[in-house]
Amino acid sequence: MLPPATVAVIVLFWAFGPKSWIDNSWSIIVAGGLTTAFVQALEWFFERHAGWRLNWREFATDFFYVILGYTVISWVTDTLAEQPLLSAKETLGITTEWAMNMPFLAQVALVIFLYEFGQYWMHRLMHDWHPFWLTHAPHHHITQLNAMKGAVGNPIELFLISLSVVSLFDLQPAAVFCAFNVTGAVSSFAHANVRSDPPKFYSFFFTTIRHHSLHHSVTYEDTRCNYGNSLILIDRLLGTYREGESAIVGQDDRKRLSIWEQFIFPFKPMIDWIQAKRNQPSSTAH
Repeated sequence: MLPPATVAVIVLFWAFGPKSWIDNSWSIIVAGGLTTAFVQALEWFFERHAGWRLNWREFATDFFYVILGYTVISWVTDTLAEQPLLSAKETLGITTEWAMNMPFLAQVALVIFLYEFGQYWMHRLMHDWHPFWLTHAPHHHITQLNAMKGAVGNPIELFLISLSVVSLFDLQPAAVFCAFNVTGAVSSFAHANVRSDPPKFYSFFFTTIRHHSLHHSVTYEDTRCNYGNSLILIDRLLGTYREGESAIVGQDDRKRLSIWEQFIFPFKPMIDWIQAKRNQPSSTAH
């Protein structure tokens, strides 16, 4: 019951917490960080697979990406996507007051659906089209799952997967923060090495470690399922859901990539082509 209980606590906090807290933009960063730290700590007490046991190298890599997500990726997304979208909304005079007047939980549910629906199709595109797969493949080169692993990936992918149309809707900031906190918690549990199998009322809607570990299977074709980062319901509705679990994860003979290798991975074919051209013996005219 840990995942549903965690989600319930998050919703209660954003619904009834002190106004000075929930209206502060830093609150989502603090709440998100504490949620991830809580799920990460559970791995020490309720380990699912010994082969996924966290070591200092994995922790350092994961922590680097969490900080990257809260800083660089967040800034780039805000600058290149959120602010232009808000400007377009203002220029076109788009208003959605009906959304602001919905009950708090309905607003939270709307944000979760909008965000996850966009992520689903972007994630699916990354598995269906090779140029996009090159940005996403580093995330599938991870050889174990841990609570912070959802943040690990090539920066291009991390930017693309963060895009959404939520900014087009007029919503209470607390509802938006709550939705992102909930999806972050669900994603942390879906990547965590935690021995927790939530009940059906939770796993029917939300992604669990079983769903997501299968998505990280070692063969490429087996990864083409369970695309929902947090909302597995979308996979159920669109026919991409598969039941099962995988204790062994990773791609290309389970080769673990360094941070540098993850960063340059999308450009590797071009780099290899240039190196091959340079290594070709020059033909001498006779």
